[in-house]
Order: sequence, then C-alpha cells, then structure tokens
Amino acid sequence: MLEMKNRDFYLNGERFNIYSGAMHYFRIPHEHWEDRLLKLKAAGFNTVETYVAWNVHEPKQGEFDFQGQNDIVKFIKTAQEVGLYVIVRPGPYICAEWDLGGFPAWLLKNDDMLFRCFNEPYISYVTKYFNVLLPKLVPLLETHGGPIIMMQIENEYGSYGSDKKYLRYLRDLLRQNGIDITLFTSDGESKFHLSGGSLPEEFKVVNFGGYPEECLHDLREYQPDKPLMCGEMWCGWFDHFYEKHHHSQEDWSKTAFKKILGQFFNENANFNFYMFHGGTNFGYMAGANHNSFYMPTTTSYDYDAPLNEYGDYTTKYFVMREELCKHRGIEPPALPPRPKTQKIGKVNLTESAGLLTNVKNLAEHFSDHIPHYMERYGQNYGMILYHTVIEGDYPDTAIAATGVHDCAWVYVNKELVGSFNRAKPLTKRQLQKGEEGKDSFSFPIPAFKGKIEVDILVEGMGRINFANHIHDRKGLSNVMIGGQYVYDFDIYTLPVEQTEKITYDREKKCPAYFKGSFRADKKLDCFVDIRNFTKGFVFVNGINLGRFWNVGPQKSLYLPGVWLKEENEIVVLELENCKEPSVKITDKLILK
Repeated sequence: MLEMKNRDFYLNGERFNIYSGAMHYFRIPHEHWEDRLLKLKAAGFNTVETYVAWNVHEPKQGEFDFQGQNDIVKFIKTAQEVGLYVIVRPGPYICAEWDLGGFPAWLLKNDDMLFRCFNEPYISYVTKYFNVLLPKLVPLLETHGGPIIMMQIENEYGSYGSDKKYLRYLRDLLRQNGIDITLFTSDGESKFHLSGGSLPEEFKVVNFGGYPEECLHDLREYQPDKPLMCGEMWCGWFDHFYEKHHHSQEDWSKTAFKKILGQFFNENANFNFYMFHGGTNFGYMAGANHNSFYMPTTTSYDYDAPLNEYGDYTTKYFVMREELCKHRGIEPPALPPRPKTQKIGKVNLTESAGLLTNVKNLAEHFSDHIPHYMERYGQNYGMILYHTVIEGDYPDTAIAATGVHDCAWVYVNKELVGSFNRAKPLTKRQLQKGEEGKDSFSFPIPAFKGKIEVDILVEGMGRINFANHIHDRKGLSNVMIGGQYVYDFDIYTLPVEQTEKITYDREKKCPAYFKGSFRADKKLDCFVDIRNFTKGFVFVNGINLGRFWNVGPQKSLYLPGVWLKEENEIVVLELENCKEPSVKITDKLILK
C-alpha cells in the first residue's frame, strides 16, 4: 500500500517515487492502448495517469457503457500487465479540454442545473454515476492486488469554487464505495488555488508549466510534512482553432526540458507529465475555453507531447527517456516499433447530397412556441435547425438572434442572408478595451408583405470545459424580427453522423455531404488532408474522425489503421464551401 512518511512515499514498505505520464484511454483507439503504455514504460516511467470521462460512460441518462473503447477496466489491467502503476482521476469534472469538462450533455437539459457544488439535482446524478463506476475500480486498487495507487477528489477545484461540503461529499462517496487508497486534490500552484480547492485533511498536489524549484514553493509551505508532487507538469500545450500549433523548438526540448527534470530530481519531487501522449479528440469531444471570447479546441490533441498524436517518438521522448532511466539507475527498456503510415493519394468524392434537403431523413422533429437549446430536445451533439414563418407587412428590417452557440447560417426563403461565428477572435485593441465576444447576430432583410420562411442552422462546437462558462448549451435562445420576438417554430435536431440515412441527389450547394471510396492497408495509419474544404466533419466507415476548419492550425485528421478495411467509405460534411470535392489521404500529420 502507498503510504507517506517523512516527506516520502513508501510502497509496500520501500521508498518510492511516482514518475507518471498522462494518457487518456478515451483519446486512444483501444487497439493501441498496449503500444502506448509500453512506450511509457520504455521511457522510464513507473506510473500512468488517466482521467475518467463521464460523458462517454453515460451518454444517455441511466444508460452506461464500459465496453470496447470505453473499457477502462481493460485499460488499467493492460497497464498492470506491462508493469505500470495507475493514478485515476474520476472527476466527475475533469476539464481535460474535453467537451463540457467530461460532464454528459444531458445534464444541461435542466435550466436550474448547477455544476460542481452541493446542488441536490447535480449531486444525485454524480452519486448514481459513481455508484456504477467505482465498484468496477475497487478490484483494481493496489490494496486488492491491482495497480491503482492513488485517486483524485474532483479536479482543479480551486480554479472554480470553494465548496468544502461538496468536496467532502465526493471524498466520502469514494470511501463509501470501497476506495481505500490514498486520495488527493489537485490545484494550481498558488495559495489562492490551494485555499479554495483543497481539503486540510487530504493530500495535495499542484499543477504547473514552469520550473519546479519555483512552482513547488507554496505547496512546501502549505503541506510541509508530506511528499512534494506535481499532479500535472505541462510539457506542451493544446491548440485552439485560429491559433498556431504549439510546438517546442529542438533546443528547448534538449535544454529546458532536461533542466525541468533535473529540478524535480533535486527536490525529490514526484510528478505526472501532462501529457505524455495526447491522442485525439475524435467525434464531437473536443472542448473549448472562454477568455473574453469563445475558443474551441481542435480535433488533434497532439499537445506537443513526448509521444505525438499517432504514437510516434519526439525529441522530448528521448530526452525524458535518457534522464529518467539514468536517474532511476535502470537500463533503458527496448523501444517498441514506431507506427507505420501509408500514403493513398487523391480520393474523389463523386456523390453528393444537400444537408437541408436531407433534414427529414436525418432529424427528429419538434414543434415549440419558443426556441430552446438542443439539450432541451434530448440532443447532445451536432447541429440544430430552427424553422419559422413570419407574416406581416414589414419595411426594411433585420433577422436577429441571441445566445447563439456557436456558428449559424441564416436563410430567408431558402437563400442565405448571413452567417455567424461565435469563435471569431477579438483584435488586440478589443481585448485591451475589455470587450467580450458576441453570441448574437442581426442580418438585414428587405421589406416584404405577406409571408417569409426563415431557417437558422446552428452548429454546436465544443462545450466550454473550464472556469465559470461551463453551462454552455448549444443552439440559440431567441429569434427576433427587428425588435419583436418571433414565435412558433419547427425544430429539427440533426445528429449529422447518421450518414447511412442520407439520400444522395447530386446536390453540391453547401451545406452538403460528399462521398467517395478508397482502398487501403487496414493495418497502417494515415491522415485525411482536408485543405480543399472549409468547415465540417469527416466520417470514415461511419466513424466520426472529428471537426475540421480552414482557420487552422490543423490541416489533416488522424485516421487510425485499425479503423480501415480493404474497401472504405469516406463522407465529408461541408458546411460552407469547397474548392474541389476531393481529399488526399497522406502518410503525414499536417499541423501548421
């Protein structure tokens, strides 16, 4: 059992340092779990850390999934088989640049839902979920012969709140479910974060992206009689759309990275490098931030980590392997093989279908007096279409909407009159003036007498996963003509991944689906170069590879070879326009 004595960890009676790397089972195809864990072990680590994503395990209220890609028990057992201990961070909130910080979207169906505090409706859902999850983990605890040595209470709570009743409830819920190992809280490195997010009676770790000698200072004072530990050492960073790809220079990896490791060793500090292997936000699962304006995260979660998005070695990996093995006095283990990739070339997408003409095939229909967000209608992800008819004798006026999350296309009598993008960055001048990003639009329309049809198509991108904007519902809240509210809507929820229901009619006017096929080696990874397209999703053999957007930095989507067959179907949903209905399938990840 892991114990703490005289500022040191002891495991089974012997001094022990935790040298952990983070990787998330839900971001890695399950066929690759063993490969990635072996590469962690080969770099000199003794522990792997993972979050647990509630939204993948309870996608619908009361319906639980722990199979296949969501088989966390298998992931943990695989870690034990390759010789690693495990740290589990079960949430219920995980941040992680993951949609809604790991909360299931159906929690947002209730307007009065409060997250991350002792709110009875929220607590009741957490309790039901933990009562299913935690018994699965108990046999895997180190006290039961398993590899799990530590488990976290909530996550970086000091960056959000200070409800000690809530934290203690979660702690007690873990204990009541048989979690009898070391528990800890994890927060930013300052006393401010530690004060709000920690419990005096529980072990504390801190998260940072700087040099350990400085960043561990407040933790030393706060917890002088316990081991020093960094719960997240940010050895890279994630990308938002509109940004440049975060990538460390070779010199930094060889010098600063080495210096960071040296300071950890000099301090006899324990650590978890976040991320060791980032992986991919497949499907709809990339989250978002809000820092004066809405900032959605890319599909790639490469993170500039020691092991890149598709599991290949980087300079950081070899620096870490050399320093960690040398410090531990162990011979570097044999390196698992590098991933093999394939170049297939140009794939013409010869069939096409309009999204709007396929609404009845794809959507569930609702009638409502006023518009609501998609969660109210039981929809978690995708797009939503609001249709209404406005009658009257109006001079020149405007169609407007508020609470628009996140991108919208507005049609009057089937003609596009304007589009809106909540993620458009503010200028430096706007930021200096303290302006906030908009979530409303207004587009002029000419005078009319009689009736007009209005259609507003809204795409929900990643939900905000951090701080106080996490109640991030998708769709819109109000529609107006001039200053008058509009009523009576036909609403269509569009889970756009149901590509098997599309009727292909050669419609190329966007938004539209474009379909093609290609042959491949079903064992080799590749990447879909989407630079002919503007904004949308890619589906291969019915699997949603994730979002793309030509605002950068991501120019290709990772396609794991384990998802390929000899003959493969590819469908691109383009929401705005394309240069040419074709993609290139290449052997290189394109991040610019």
